Amino acid sequence: MRPLYFDYASTTPVDGPVAEKMMAYLTRDGEFGNPASRSHILGWMAEEAVEDARNEVADLIQADSREIVWTSGATEANNLAIKGVAESYAPAECHLITSATEHKAVLDPCNYLHAKGYPLSILKPDADGVISVQAVAAAITEHTRLVSIMAVNNETGVCNPIAEIGALCAAQGIFFHVDAAQAIGKMPLDVDSAQISLLSMSAHKFYGPKGIGALYVRRRSPLDLVAQIHGGGHERGMRSGTLPTHQIVGIGAAAKILNAGFAEEAERISRLRDRLLNALVELGDVTINGGAAPRVPGHLNVCFHGVDGEALMLAVRNLALSTGSACTSASIEPSFVLKAMGLSDQAAHSSLRLSLGRFSTEADVDSAILSLTEAVNSLRTSASRNKRHQS
Repeated sequence: MRPLYFDYASTTPVDGPVAEKMMAYLTRDGEFGNPASRSHILGWMAEEAVEDARNEVADLIQADSREIVWTSGATEANNLAIKGVAESYAPAECHLITSATEHKAVLDPCNYLHAKGYPLSILKPDADGVISVQAVAAAITEHTRLVSIMAVNNETGVCNPIAEIGALCAAQGIFFHVDAAQAIGKMPLDVDSAQISLLSMSAHKFYGPKGIGALYVRRRSPLDLVAQIHGGGHERGMRSGTLPTHQIVGIGAAAKILNAGFAEEAERISRLRDRLLNALVELGDVTINGGAAPRVPGHLNVCFHGVDGEALMLAVRNLALSTGSACTSASIEPSFVLKAMGLSDQAAHSSLRLSLGRFSTEADVDSAILSLTEAVNSLRTSASRNKRHQS
């Protein structure tokens, strides 16, 4: 049996209409041309499709289409943003600020630059996983050039005060980068009102294909990104490489669907999440990691005290869920995000991430409640029995 899917934070299935539209740009009978081919109609048609998609993606974040640069996903977009800003300065003149709860696609480029001599401040979150504007302000120096803080944490779903941090950075002439991979389609985003300089996204987080994403690069600023991929000068010289028309069409179609039904989808998923949350809390000795902070609709990170998370996952094989970020789920180490929030190793190991999305149903949630309830009670009973035998 296919498990019920509760790992939307890891990836989302490509929506049917998105896949159908992509197919029209793949085969000989479709518009398979190279968007950079300006000498015939097949190239023109491909270019038109690419620019239509650029408009749809720009509308997601209230940007101008000329501010959208195509990438292979949020990881590449993060690298282009962070390295692209830093490498335009001498290391001693470019202090970077980020947080301990960022995705590795932000932390690793920052640590790479730090090894090259760039000063780096890594901020700790509060107990709910939030990076406060006060913490950012306290870390700023005269040489701070870039602040990179995610909009929504990939493990907890907790939202950071992006608009407040953006205002702080703008007032001090500091570039502000936001990893919005987990935010697109889950919360409203307006790059102008939040005064964001750079924003990363990935299509597979909002029902588009894997392998395509975008970096928003603010035009009305002195930004001069250093390209990380050279050869051909595509995307205004910021990211060379033949554009994958079918994938770009896919991200555009996925963005259009989000633009059409954002509020209704968020409300429905919130109701499902709360149904699941209320039932799990009734088990007792359950806490929601980051539970006091604002969060996006579909995320839950739950600590089942006294139960090992890996054992619980094995006990609910009918559910597809995770112990944390998919990018670190192969590790047996406790989640570095939860540890940064102050959780003990034991509590972090007892935590699971459950995430819902567009195709989640009430029946799915009820099945998950039943499976998790039975598994938690069984594991706790076994643990209690073992303790009695040991004593």
